[in-house]
Amino acid sequence: MKQLEEITRLYQQRAEETDRKVSDLQQRIYRVSMLRLLLFVAGVAGLIVFRHESWAVLAGIALVTFVPFALLVKFHNRLFRQKDYAEKMREVNLQELAALNYDISAFDDGQEFADPAHLYSLDLDVFGPHSLFQYINRTCTQPGRLCLAQWMGKHLEDKETIELRQAAVRELAPEVEFRQRFRILGLLHKGQSANADELRAWAAAPTTFRNHRVLRLLPAFVTVANALCLALTLAGVMPGSLWGMLWGCFLVGSFGFTGRITKVQAVYGKKLQILGTYARLLHLMDRQPMQCEYLKKVKEMTGGDRPMASYSIQRLDKLMNALDQRNNYLMYALLNGTFCWELWQMMRIEAWKEQYAAALPQWLDAIARMDALNSLATFAYNHPDYAYPTLLNGTQPGFRFRATSLGHPLMHRDRCVRNDMEMLKRPFFIIITGANMAGKSTYLRTIGVNYLLACIGAPVCATSMELTPARLITSLRTSDSLNDNESYFFAELKRLKLIIDKLQAGERLFIILDEILKGTNSVDKQKGSFALIKQFMTLQANGIIATHDLMLGTLAELFPDNIRNYCFEADITDNELTFSYRLRPGVAQNMNACFLMKKMGIAVAE
Repeated sequence: MKQLEEITRLYQQRAEETDRKVSDLQQRIYRVSMLRLLLFVAGVAGLIVFRHESWAVLAGIALVTFVPFALLVKFHNRLFRQKDYAEKMREVNLQELAALNYDISAFDDGQEFADPAHLYSLDLDVFGPHSLFQYINRTCTQPGRLCLAQWMGKHLEDKETIELRQAAVRELAPEVEFRQRFRILGLLHKGQSANADELRAWAAAPTTFRNHRVLRLLPAFVTVANALCLALTLAGVMPGSLWGMLWGCFLVGSFGFTGRITKVQAVYGKKLQILGTYARLLHLMDRQPMQCEYLKKVKEMTGGDRPMASYSIQRLDKLMNALDQRNNYLMYALLNGTFCWELWQMMRIEAWKEQYAAALPQWLDAIARMDALNSLATFAYNHPDYAYPTLLNGTQPGFRFRATSLGHPLMHRDRCVRNDMEMLKRPFFIIITGANMAGKSTYLRTIGVNYLLACIGAPVCATSMELTPARLITSLRTSDSLNDNESYFFAELKRLKLIIDKLQAGERLFIILDEILKGTNSVDKQKGSFALIKQFMTLQANGIIATHDLMLGTLAELFPDNIRNYCFEADITDNELTFSYRLRPGVAQNMNACFLMKKMGIAVAE
């Protein structure tokens, strides 16, 4: 894996190269625009000047001016697409450069996924501004965004499944070109996107027109009738006026289907424009070699080595775009009166649904997984110093969580103080004491965030880690609820009751608690905390508890093999308070509340 300096240079180089490419494309677009204008003016002027000449001369003028003009229009559009791609490439690489310096404001934060009742996401800042989700998220599709949020909101607990995803992240991490191309193609979509549920609902909806045999035959009948009338008119057998009347009847008759077709187009027409983007993403996935088992499985979901999904969705996208011709009233009248085209086009779309609708949810799932995996792989690539944890079998009775130089990924690398973690058996608890602002809560979140990263298949902010997967549950910032008439203390009790219920149900948990039973008096709090930890021991639980109550440190005397005391100390030197943020063995000796009050001019009784 590249080092951080090399990664920074790579992003800078890609941004600078695309910046030069954008400038070059802008100049080419200007030159092509001017050439188009000259050809158009020349063509119009030529037709005016030589308007009295023969048709051959006029056709020649049109041939040498308007035909190149039409070709330049297509070339011009292609240049604009290239320019849009290059601009997005520059933007993506500049965003990554900013992210390396912890500026993640350009990425979606997943605020709507935040849930105060969630087992850990609120406590660990998984969603919302400056969250872990915002730090990792590089998704470019709605299904991918939802998939990443689901992975982070419900982590894996099975060793083999985590290792499969971990292998996929390892394989994709160095594939910068593939990952960025995937993201750019997704971001270039500018239309209104249907979400995955809407696409699935459309695919599952029953067909409207193909169920009727008469309607299936009607476009063929109208086409054949018009062809026969044309032949008879040219042969002089039928007057053209009669054919015109018949053609008008066909046109008026086609109006009978317009309302239902318009309704379908209004609901799904614009939203299904995302299908063109999905087709390009699937085609990109088809061309990317996949080595690990998980990525091969994702590729098989789209047809494996046969690019069925990309081809099929591209075909549907073309059918939906062709249906937009009905918005041109002249084309609408001409096509409907001649071929009953609108009905025929809708039945082609319904035929696609009958053939591929069952597979569409699976294709969307493949796109979602690849999109989410690319986010995890970008996170891994941007952190070459992070380690992939070694997973241990969670079905065995023991438990292990050992990490060296563990840090919080959202803290700046130059200011992050790293600590170790060791928990080698079940049941086992670590009790952390310490002064205010000494680092207890940050350490708890560091443990929780890295535990979550390990269980979603990502590398962790540590030099090494061994982990037995179990369900993570926290209680760090329980809040009261005025709407539910619920006190802070009662809300915390509900969370603790949830933990006990899960343990009694046989679930394996890794528990992180900060200052339990804060909402009651000190005697009650101490008594309740002793009882709770003893119950955790009985229920074979593992976890960490941070507290100001130094008496909880005496629990290590009751459970010498199952409880360890650690602390974060505040040191007072030359009447100044200093923090090392280093985890130390034992119970804290220094507290700083009275010292800080005095420093701020608040009187404290001696």
